[in-house]
Amino acid sequence: MYDPLKAKAKVALSTTFSFLLGLALASQFGFTGSPEVRGVDASPRVADAAVQPALDLSEAFVSLADEMVPSVVRIEVPRRQERRTSPLEQFFGAPQQRDLPDISVGGGSGFVVSSDGYVLTNNHVVKDAESITVALPDGRSFAADLVGGDPTTDVAVVKIEGGDLPVASLGLAADVRVGEWVLAIGNPGFTGRQNALDYSVTAGIVSALGRPLGLIQSDLSRDPDAQGNLALFAIEDFIQTDAVINPGNSGGPMVNLRGQVIGINSAIYTRTGYYQGYGFAIPIDLAHRVMEDLVAYGHVRRAWLGVQIAPIRPEDAEWYGLPEVAGALVQRVTPATPAAAAGLRQHDVITALDGESVRSSNDLQRKIALRAPGDRLALEIYRDKRRMDVEVHLEQAPFSRREDDAPAPRARPVEKIGIEVTSVTTAIARELGLESTDGVVVEDVQTGGPAFRRGLGRGCVITDVNRRRIQDMDDLDAVFRDAKADDVLSLIASCPDARGGRTGDLVYNVRVPR
Repeated sequence: MYDPLKAKAKVALSTTFSFLLGLALASQFGFTGSPEVRGVDASPRVADAAVQPALDLSEAFVSLADEMVPSVVRIEVPRRQERRTSPLEQFFGAPQQRDLPDISVGGGSGFVVSSDGYVLTNNHVVKDAESITVALPDGRSFAADLVGGDPTTDVAVVKIEGGDLPVASLGLAADVRVGEWVLAIGNPGFTGRQNALDYSVTAGIVSALGRPLGLIQSDLSRDPDAQGNLALFAIEDFIQTDAVINPGNSGGPMVNLRGQVIGINSAIYTRTGYYQGYGFAIPIDLAHRVMEDLVAYGHVRRAWLGVQIAPIRPEDAEWYGLPEVAGALVQRVTPATPAAAAGLRQHDVITALDGESVRSSNDLQRKIALRAPGDRLALEIYRDKRRMDVEVHLEQAPFSRREDDAPAPRARPVEKIGIEVTSVTTAIARELGLESTDGVVVEDVQTGGPAFRRGLGRGCVITDVNRRRIQDMDDLDAVFRDAKADDVLSLIASCPDARGGRTGDLVYNVRVPR
């Protein structure tokens, strides 16, 4: 098992060995004698060549800390706590201030990402905050507004009003490599005494990429306030590091040696609640994509494919005839979703997206999350041991859909038979239990009209008229445009039944009145 402390010890021993070897060589060639013996005026540094790499790395850390720390903020979130009455208070009577709630100050870290005061942090740092205070290392403090938070990625954005704000430079998580040095910076600050820990900088290496921990999904599953099946949309593609991350550093930046933020410090894997060698950060490209939506809309507009997926194991690669052990196995296709419309099936393996390799199921989740609803994607899949290309038109994930995102489709009257209809959206299909968005749904029926007399009602979905397939409102308009008085139109529709289900496709022959 990989032990980060042993790894660091090996680095230290290697550096020490190089130093001693350099010292021995210098002594062999007479470079370590006293100035008097060698007849020079000053002592040279011992074994500069041996220690210079370590000195250079140390200087790089110092420079990075100087550059990055000013943009790393402390986020303080007061929270009310119920006061527990002690047995003595119950016996003698509680003091007069017993009705005042106790206040605890929690929070974490964050970092400034724009000159006009946007700050990135973790959603769990600011969740349910009644007020937010952001403090900079230079002593300035600001009241902050919550712009928005995304529990499915644990990313949040707050806004402060201030001038001359130091801004952190953002990098690309796609460029991160296992083994490269990183710094984890935090500003934990409040530990019971003001300014007890203004900031902290720790160093380590990237230990692994694309770690799915199940932490966000687990938290959402237990959260009574979580909306519906929100846990199913959790995205976990963490960068793992052995840099020390402790409570209070959550929300701070993970920085590469080029001074670029590559992740947001988010979680630790521990049995004690404190650091045990495993720290995790949210990739910055994912966090930045979430931030763009939060700033623009106040919530995330998540692109949605509509599949349940699993990672590929060696046995899967053999069974499906894959060129390598990589990809995302489609376990289930949700009806009336972009995946269903594109013809994806159970047992398909998604191996590439727009020419980019898909390494794992969480890699696919992250790649989809970086896109926007409405984007068209080219998927490379393997089906029955053969490579295929499939085009998918992404839609907005139902958890992130809001009433004000887009106006609801307007019902159109079909006066010739006395109904009003509208397009079948994904939300309507899901509500009615439909397998696709083909057809039009009846929103209202004229009492006593031709459709009413034949048994058509609200919730009926018309999919065929005069043996012409009806996929949307335009198809229906084209059919009724040619309909004349006294014509009989043969409609195929499925309607709600008395048991709460649907009747299946039935025939409704309706005469257009004179």
